[in-house]
Amino acid sequence: QVQLVQSGGGLVQAGGSLRLSCLASGSILSINTMNWYRQAPGKQREWVASINSGGSTNYADSVKGRFTISRDNAKRTAYLEMHSLKPEDTSVYYCNADWMLFREQGVGVKKAVDYFGQGTQVTVSS
Repeated sequence: QVQLVQSGGGLVQAGGSLRLSCLASGSILSINTMNWYRQAPGKQREWVASINSGGSTNYADSVKGRFTISRDNAKRTAYLEMHSLKPEDTSVYYCNADWMLFREQGVGVKKAVDYFGQGTQVTVSS
């Protein structure tokens, strides 16, 4: 099986920085676009940033210029660098792979679609 295992996050003062990581574990063969989403209490999940397999990136207007998404394909890891954090950035952050190919023992190559990590809390105090 495959997993997206997140790390990072925590509590930071406004204006501070944090880095989130998302490791794809398992017999991963390839990962297409990776995304970061966030969900604040009482609000819908919102898309934050994406990076495709070629390294092209896109950002929500609310984080453009402050957040940077990157990926290390050899390490099967995506990152979200967050700077100039604001209290309104407080949310649970989720990494996502729109699809991954992986090898399942005894079965062969399978495709996992719209896969999410476990989520990590980011809290920005004013």
